[in-house]
Amino acid sequence: MLTAKQTATLKDMLDRELHRLAGKAHEALDFSMNRDRASVGRDSIDESMEEEIYATQLRLHDRETGLIAKVQSARARLEQGKIDECEDCQGAIGFRRLEARPVTTLCVECKTIREREEDEIADEPDVGRALDT
Repeated sequence: MLTAKQTATLKDMLDRELHRLAGKAHEALDFSMNRDRASVGRDSIDESMEEEIYATQLRLHDRETGLIAKVQSARARLEQGKIDECEDCQGAIGFRRLEARPVTTLCVECKTIREREEDEIADEPDVGRALDT
C-alpha cells in the first residue's frame, strides 16, 4: 500500500509526463502541418531525405501516442488505488519500481517471467522454415 506522499509523487510524475507528451504531440502536429512540400529546384535525394525524416517523425509520434495511453491508464489506476497492484499475480508492485517506471503494470517477479517466456518464444526455431528445407 502506497503512502499519501508516494501517491502524490507518482501523480506528479505522471502529470509531468502527460504534459511533456502533449507538448511533443503538438510539435509533431506543427511539423506535419507546416511541412515544406515545394520541390522546385530540389533533386530526388533531397526529397528522399525529407520523406525519411517525415517518416521518422511519424514513428516517434505513434510511439508517444502509445505512451500517452499508458500514462493515462496509470493515472486511472492511481486514482483507483490500484497502481501498485500487479496485473498478473495481484501482488504488490514496489514504490521504487513505480518511481522508476510509473506506467508499469507488473511486479519484478512477473516481469521477469514474461521476459523469460518472450525469450523462449524468440529462441524457438521457425517451424515453417524447417518444413521448407
